Amino acid sequence: MKIVDRNNFPATDIAAAIVTVKPGGLRELHWHPNADEWQYYVKGTGRMTVFSAGAHARTMDFHAGDVGYIEQSQPHYIENIGDTDLLFLEVFPTAEYQDISLGEWLAHTPSRLVNEHIGTGEDFLANIGKAEVVVTPEK
Repeated sequence: MKIVDRNNFPATDIAAAIVTVKPGGLRELHWHPNADEWQYYVKGTGRMTVFSAGAHARTMDFHAGDVGYIEQSQPHYIENIGDTDLLFLEVFPTAEYQDISLGEWLAHTPSRLVNEHIGTGEDFLANIGKAEVVVTPEK
């Protein structure tokens, strides 16, 4: 994943990320706390699931030339369901790129609190990496 925003290109008022996901790989569950996300799929085939309030989710398939949209703070993930690289562009109407992954959030929330809510066990939580993975390797 390559990010362009005001931190590395001071002349811009937008943020963007170019994301490549290998076949069988996954852009992990995450959300953007500071802006809506606009997507343009350059090549490959992807499947995106977006979660919203009330335990609602929507899953859609995308191909080269398709566009996607996710409202600010809606959790979503994208998987490569094709046999070639999935390449897409994320664009945000803000000067700084921000995202929070589920793993990162779980790793930085007190494990006792998380365990009491979702019952994973504190050993499971202790083994979650504190650094964001962004794109997981293929299966």
